Amino acid sequence: MPPRTQVQEPIPHFAAVSDPAFLRTMHSVFEGDVQPGHSIRTLVNGDEIFPPMLSAIREAQVSVNFVTYIYWSSEIAREFATALAEKARDGVPVRVLVDFVGAIPFDEDTIKIMTDANVNFERFRPIHWYTLDRINYRTHRKLLIVDGKIGFTGGVGIGDQWLGDARNPEEWRDNHYRVEGPVVADMQAAFAENWIEATGEVLQGDQFYPEAEEAGDLRVQHVKSSPNGGAKSMHQMLMMAMAGATENIRIAMAYFVPDDVAIAQLLQARERGVEIDIIVPGKQTDMPIVRHGSRHFWGELLEAGIRLHEYQPTMYHPKVLIVDEWWTTIGSTNFDERSFRLNDESNLNVYDGVFAKTQIDLFEADLSLSRQVTLEEWQNRPVWEKTKDWVWSWLRTQL
Repeated sequence: MPPRTQVQEPIPHFAAVSDPAFLRTMHSVFEGDVQPGHSIRTLVNGDEIFPPMLSAIREAQVSVNFVTYIYWSSEIAREFATALAEKARDGVPVRVLVDFVGAIPFDEDTIKIMTDANVNFERFRPIHWYTLDRINYRTHRKLLIVDGKIGFTGGVGIGDQWLGDARNPEEWRDNHYRVEGPVVADMQAAFAENWIEATGEVLQGDQFYPEAEEAGDLRVQHVKSSPNGGAKSMHQMLMMAMAGATENIRIAMAYFVPDDVAIAQLLQARERGVEIDIIVPGKQTDMPIVRHGSRHFWGELLEAGIRLHEYQPTMYHPKVLIVDEWWTTIGSTNFDERSFRLNDESNLNVYDGVFAKTQIDLFEADLSLSRQVTLEEWQNRPVWEKTKDWVWSWLRTQL
């Protein structure tokens, strides 16, 4: 069983997310400073996501560091392996870290492309008899850092499911982000935290942490969590953000299985008059058991007037939460107890109305392709569906 979250009750509202007092509080509570000087490019679906990532790898001059949960045997996996191998042959140090569980369907031929070129390839927390006590603690971080200056993060994994533009059920819908500015050093530190555990190597010096250069106008904060050190911070961060809502909360989430505190936090916001919309996968999902476990808890939310929408065209995989058209968090974290209490995660908080508007526009586009679930529909679902929802809800901490 995972450790309990530090936050056991909903956090009271004290200031809006746009209030300088909220920013100062978030800056002080979490390790990641709120820093100006960033640019973030939003990449939508595989057709926009993969080319900039591959281009950054091919143009690297100093270092390439890559950690991901999913690296599945596939066409895009081989393309990434080839690009990483070519860069390693050019003499640029390349480190690749994949989660052992997340990358189980990974053929040795793809790995060999990299290792034959001296890519430093490692699996995170491989399963042995003497590591069974850690089998449930995975790294879910998705970080690519090139030359210590360019970072990528978001929801995408390395698999053919993400290819295309979400035009059919075979092409998943997702967001990823290209980042420049001082916060890339914090993203590098999150990679380095996983890397030292896997290899014992300490990453230090200018090749990993070059002098920070401003790249834009965005104020950004990096927040990371780990069950070995501060796993509760991601849960607390999200609860504090929702406590700061005064107008809207928009949640676009691949896996939405809130704990009791998160449900109470949402209900408290709704009592203050906050409009809340949540988009989750519909029947086109890779994890039907998560959908069942989630639906069991929708009653209170729907009764309170919180709107739940199921995305229809394909698997919905973004991980975005927007508060009041001002504050946005992006990265690897799902709205579930696995992300809150079990996984290593990495997110960027963006304090900017213009950036929030770009994410709201994407949210509204997804909303137009989603079906709203009514309270009446939820109450009248078949007995067999209710039973499955109830059964899987008992595994909420593991979903």
